[in-house]
Amino acid sequence: MPTEGKIPAREIKRRQTRERLLGAAISEFRRKGMVAAEVGEIVSAAGVAHGTFFFHFPTKEHVLIELERREEERMADELARFFKKSPDLTAALTETVRVVLALEQRLGNPLFKDFLALHFSTTRPPQEEWRQHPVIIVVVEELERARDRGEIPAGTDVFYNGVFFLLGLYALLITIPETASVRDPVIEKYVDTSLHGMLGQNRL
Repeated sequence: MPTEGKIPAREIKRRQTRERLLGAAISEFRRKGMVAAEVGEIVSAAGVAHGTFFFHFPTKEHVLIELERREEERMADELARFFKKSPDLTAALTETVRVVLALEQRLGNPLFKDFLALHFSTTRPPQEEWRQHPVIIVVVEELERARDRGEIPAGTDVFYNGVFFLLGLYALLITIPETASVRDPVIEKYVDTSLHGMLGQNRL
């Protein structure tokens, strides 16, 4: 009998193949964007047969979904560690912006735009779909703590404020130029405007 808890060699090999395909696909997406990326180039780089790609990822979109899951968990963990320091609301929103900008730098512009397009896709499940996004959850939880501390008025709907802040930030990053002299003042103004809306009378 195999040792309890030991991963079979076949499963290890399957996971390794999946990781090679994922890495090769992400590299191809970085260069060309998801739509223009060629499966032939991906499997060639990964050193596997053409059909192996579709065994692991039924479509190129499934690669993006896997990447999204991993990056969302990474960003949520990073934000959660920062929020444990009990920052004020300004610092919390500023750090959220920094983490999203770091994601853009990691992925590169073409892949970053594909990544964000997934958030806005009309084909995603409706209703409780937001619960599948760790970044939304961790930001909303921090806004709840800010409300409990009295920074945000008691009647504020922190869920919608958190979602609107993130979606607005994503929209800005895919529509305004990457040049710092153009982008930085816009983002700074966006954070200030978002703060003003959340703080309401407490800011006056």
